[in-house]
Amino acid sequence: MNKENKQQVVTELRDKLKRAKAVFLADFRGMNVGKATDLRNELRKASVEYKVVKNTLLDLASRETDKEPLSSHYVGPTAIAFSYDDPVAAAKVLSRFAKEQQATFRLKAGILSGKVISVADIQTLADLPSREVLLAKLLGTIQAPTANFVGVLAAVPASFVRILNAIKTQKEGS
Repeated sequence: MNKENKQQVVTELRDKLKRAKAVFLADFRGMNVGKATDLRNELRKASVEYKVVKNTLLDLASRETDKEPLSSHYVGPTAIAFSYDDPVAAAKVLSRFAKEQQATFRLKAGILSGKVISVADIQTLADLPSREVLLAKLLGTIQAPTANFVGVLAAVPASFVRILNAIKTQKEGS
């Protein structure tokens, strides 16, 4: 790779690092091509981009970005996953794959909103419900008081009708 190609790769990586909401680093030592392809396909479904990069190029690209604190983890074979939308989805796929492929795939660290996160933090992130589930729970919480209020309002006329019916039944019996 000549100097011009390296500069282009660094520019592309810098752009991806700036756009990404979350970035995850992994060591893929010993992983075969089939497993790597499976991982790429799973990540693609989760809208995550996965690349194997040279540490020196990644170090150059991350300078003067909010992903620069990850530079201490650019050691050994490094794969990087860029999450542009949902960091939880990326963490779920990577964490599950790391559990299944313990011998050949190991998470190193990640960065979320400019803060470096450990492997344990990535696991915690992976254990969170998906964005859609959280939004559904929020919507249910917001709707609950309204639904309860409507139920109370509907109970008042129903109680009134039952009282009138009881009075009618009582007068018919007398």
